[in-house]
Amino acid sequence: MDRYKEGSTERLLQLCLGYFIFYVLTGLSVKFFLSSGPGRPGMSNIEYLVYSTASSTLFATSVAIFLKWYKFNSIKLVSIWGMKIPYEIFYIIPSGICTAVIIPTTTLMYSFKNISVMVAMVLMRGAVIVIGRIVDAIQIKQGILKKKVYWEENVAVVFALLAIFSKVLTGGNGGKQNPFTSLPVVIIFSSYILSYAIRIYIMNFYKNTRPKGIKVNTSKGFFAVEQFTSTVTIYLVTIILLILYKKGAFSGYIITELGNAVFSPVKGWWYWAMIAGLAFGIVAFFSVFIFMYKGRTATFAGLVNRLTSLLAGTTSTLLFAVFFGGKYPSLVDWFSFVMIIIAIYFMSKSEQKRTKELEREL
Repeated sequence: MDRYKEGSTERLLQLCLGYFIFYVLTGLSVKFFLSSGPGRPGMSNIEYLVYSTASSTLFATSVAIFLKWYKFNSIKLVSIWGMKIPYEIFYIIPSGICTAVIIPTTTLMYSFKNISVMVAMVLMRGAVIVIGRIVDAIQIKQGILKKKVYWEENVAVVFALLAIFSKVLTGGNGGKQNPFTSLPVVIIFSSYILSYAIRIYIMNFYKNTRPKGIKVNTSKGFFAVEQFTSTVTIYLVTIILLILYKKGAFSGYIITELGNAVFSPVKGWWYWAMIAGLAFGIVAFFSVFIFMYKGRTATFAGLVNRLTSLLAGTTSTLLFAVFFGGKYPSLVDWFSFVMIIIAIYFMSKSEQKRTKELEREL
């Protein structure tokens, strides 16, 4: 990766390729471990969430600590109890807490019976794309973002949303009721959206306030602190929930599945699920680095991130159908695929403009 300079199109494509490969592996793992039948684990969403999250978060955090990414260059140090601490930590930590909310709420959105997996995916991915555009508008008005959003990026947003919401417009909820009539769905989805909005704003605030001419580690330092915070938060909350569960203070499907996953692990499969979860831990690196890519707007970075995951999702569905007997992508999936390709075309036009803009700034 070091062959290409930071901010180049070549390095961006490298990140996308890495994200795509490990997202495909993540998608295949989820489909396999949740499937039932001879030689299949047949885990619940919550069980797989527990095992994969446990390994993925520890892996990503351990790598960041081992490589000492937390020792990033700050533009300002704050003295607390005689120690000099980068002031950026005080807003990266909230971003890490938001990440700790995003990870479980993503899986929980797939666990509700009154909302299909497809519609849950559509709502979440569409929301992130819209959030990126809103964050750009806010930071341009605040004077934090000095760049403009090219018209090609706005067109790409439209086609990306067509790719996503085509599934809903064609009856993607399988005749199920409006998901937002359920209070738990509203709470979980609202938590997901609010957390992602805060996180994307903070990511771009951090990226867009780095001074020119001063070499600071933009994405790696942010990743290390955010990942450490989210891992600690997830483990602390899980321990508290398990203690309350053992005391009988909590009941219900989610808390029961959590308790079963920890105290009665799926025999012969739980450690394989943890190994499979490492792919998601690797995805976290590429995801953050794309979201925070140098010289790009939140609109563009969010589109790259979500469109890559959509392509990976379709690919994993196809591979699972070929090798494990799953369902093949539907006509709607292929229509969505075409819309993605069109969106990528307009993004490539925007990328050409952006690289020329960056060259002028050097």
